[in-house]
Amino acid sequence: GTVAGTSGQSKRLEGIQIQLNNQEYDGNIEYRTHVQTYGWQGYVKNGAMSGTSGQSKRLEAIQIRLTGEMAEHYDIYYRVHSQTYGWLDWAKNGEYAGTAGYSKRLEAIEIRLVEKGDAAPGATDKKYLHPMVSYRTHVQTYGWQDYVKDGATSGTSGQSKRLEGIQIKLKHPEYTGDIEYRTHVQ
Repeated sequence: GTVAGTSGQSKRLEGIQIQLNNQEYDGNIEYRTHVQTYGWQGYVKNGAMSGTSGQSKRLEAIQIRLTGEMAEHYDIYYRVHSQTYGWLDWAKNGEYAGTAGYSKRLEAIEIRLVEKGDAAPGATDKKYLHPMVSYRTHVQTYGWQDYVKDGATSGTSGQSKRLEGIQIKLKHPEYTGDIEYRTHVQ
């Protein structure tokens, strides 16, 4: 439950090592991080380094889970302090914590073991922030515009320019499935 990292100092987490001490049961702790430029790394366990060292790359998100008998007796909760957003809510047992697609650094983390089924240490709603959909439009005389995301305007306003095309894609989907769309053309 002790905070690792900093808060209010604008310092990024670049790597992390997590281990279990004084275990009552067999099992491991596994974790992986989302690293600037590289994306999600593979899972490591029991004190191995996840992230980077000496490359000045920020961690943006993390997943942590228990295995074996440890997972049968305990839930692992963790929350992160993210640039701009501050402390996010508690994630549990391998859920995403942090951000993706916003280029925001993790600055601190708290991790707690809780007996299986006991209440979370706090709120659990806002633990992972990421854009869900991105899109761009082809505008009369201007051509294709840059991608925007989650409610931002694509196209023009007050210029009497028509939209001539659109492209839409899901960003960092948490679930399987696709997005389909169609247009009505003059």
